Amino acid sequence: MRLVSFLQVLLLLGIAAYLALFALENPELVRLPLPTGRGEVSVSVGVSVSLFLLVGALFMALLLLPGLVRERLRRQSEARLRRDTEDRLTATLQARLAAMQPPAAQLPATQPPAMPPPAAAPTVTPTLPGTDAGVAGSAP
Repeated sequence: MRLVSFLQVLLLLGIAAYLALFALENPELVRLPLPTGRGEVSVSVGVSVSLFLLVGALFMALLLLPGLVRERLRRQSEARLRRDTEDRLTATLQARLAAMQPPAAQLPATQPPAMPPPAAAPTVTPTLPGTDAGVAGSAP
C-alpha cells in the first residue's frame, strides 16, 4: 500500500512539474469550459495550473483517506482490547490474592510476641584506680 502512495505522489509531482513548465512557456489566457456546458471561463495559465494541482491533491487525499481511517479504527480496537484484557487480569489477580488470605474468623485472637522484651541492664559506674571512691553514691 505504501508503494502505491509513493507512486501517486511521484505522479502528482511529475504532473506539477510539467504544468509549471507549460505555464512558464505560455503566459497566455486559457479558456476552460464550465461544468454545466454553457459558456467558458478565461483564466491565466498560472491560475489553471494551480487549479489542476489543487484538484490532483484533493484526488490523492481521497485515495489515501480510507487507509488512514482503517488504521485509526484498528488502533482504537487494539487499545480497547488491551484495556479489557488488563481489566480481566486485574480482576483475576485480585480474586486470587483474596483467596490466598485466610478469613478474619480463622485468625487467632491473640498472638504471642515473637521475642520477649529485653530485660533492664544493670547500671555500672566506673571507678578510677588510685582513688578512694569506693561505691558510687557514698559520702567521702
